[in-house]
Amino acid sequence: MYKIVLLCSIFKKDLCFICLLFLCLPLASCAQDATNRIIPKTYIANHIKEPIKIDGLGLEKSWGNAEFSDLFIDIEGVKKPKYNTRVKMLWDNEYIYFLATMEEPHVWGTLKQKDTIVYYNNDFEIFIDPDGDAHNYYEFEFNTLNTLWDLFITKPYRNGALVLNDWDANGIKSAVHIDGTLNNPNDIDKSWSVEIAIPLKVFNTSYHQIVELKDKFWRVNFSRVHWNFQLENNRYSRKKNNSGAFESEYNWVWSPQGVIAMHQPETWGYVYFARGDSQEAKNFVIPKDEHIKWFLFDLHKGLMDKTITPKDVGAAKLVLKQEVIPTYQSHETGYNIWVKSPFTGDKIIINKNGQIIIK
Repeated sequence: MYKIVLLCSIFKKDLCFICLLFLCLPLASCAQDATNRIIPKTYIANHIKEPIKIDGLGLEKSWGNAEFSDLFIDIEGVKKPKYNTRVKMLWDNEYIYFLATMEEPHVWGTLKQKDTIVYYNNDFEIFIDPDGDAHNYYEFEFNTLNTLWDLFITKPYRNGALVLNDWDANGIKSAVHIDGTLNNPNDIDKSWSVEIAIPLKVFNTSYHQIVELKDKFWRVNFSRVHWNFQLENNRYSRKKNNSGAFESEYNWVWSPQGVIAMHQPETWGYVYFARGDSQEAKNFVIPKDEHIKWFLFDLHKGLMDKTITPKDVGAAKLVLKQEVIPTYQSHETGYNIWVKSPFTGDKIIINKNGQIIIK
C-alpha cells in the first residue's frame, strides 16, 4: 500500500547506477516498528473521586481534565474517515467511564431491542481484554437509541470462538446525547455522543475477586461502525447497491488493526490506569514483554496460514535489540511455542488456540 519511488542517477564513466529508495508514507500513517507492524495506541486513564452523572454530556470537571484520544482512523490504518471520532476514559473504584463523540450530519437509528445486532445501525463499540491473553474478552455496542449489545467472547473467531450472547454486564449505565435531531432527514445534525459507566465487578472472574486497576494496563480498542444510508418513505435505512445487497460498512477505530477484523485482540491498544499525577503515569510505555507477545502471535499466525512450518519456529529473532529463541513443543492436542524473556525472565507461551500464558 506504500508507494516506492526509485531515483536513479546514471554515471557514464563507470556505467554505475546509484539508486535512492524512498518510502513515502500515507498521509494518515501510524507508528510502526522495524518489522512494519503497526504499533498499538496508548491512552492514560485518570483516576477520579468526583461523581459522574451519566447523561451523554460529559460536563464534569473530571471529563474536562481528561484528554481525548487520537482521532479514529480506518481499521486498516491508512484512510482518514469522513467524520471525526474521539473518546475519553476515566476510572474510580467502582466503574470505568467512557465518553465518545462522533461527528455525524445524519443521526439515525432503528434498533431498540437489547442484544440485537446493533452494528446494523451506526454504532460505537468497546472491546476489552483485561489480562491481555487474547482470550475471554468483552464487547459492548451502543447505537444512537442507546440500545446495548453486550457479549462475552471466549476466543477470537479465527480460533473457533464461543460467543455468549446472553451474558449481561449487570449494572452498566449509558446515555446518548444528540447535537441535532434523531431520525429527521430534513435537517443537518452536528454529532452524537455516548457516555458509559461499566462496573468493575463486570470483569470479575470469581465471586470474591476485587478488580484492581491502579498502575495496570488493559488491552482495549474502540470501533465506530458507519453505514451509508437511503431514505424510504422519509425513513433511514442502510443503503443497498443496484443488486439489492447492503453496501459495506465503514469501520473506524482508535488503534488500527491492520486488517478488516476487530476480533484480533493482540493488535488492540493499551490503556494505563493511573492514580495521581506521577511522572511514570504520564510517560507510560508499552512493556518490553509485549513486543515478545507480538512476535509469538506472528509465529502463531504463520502456522495457521501455513506460511511457515514448525521447523521454522526456532529461528532466533531480535526483539528490541535482544535475541530471543522460540521453542516449539508439540503435544497430543496441539502445540506450545514459548520464549524466555530477556527483559523479565518470564516464560511467555502461546498455545495452538492463540492464547498467551505467562509462567
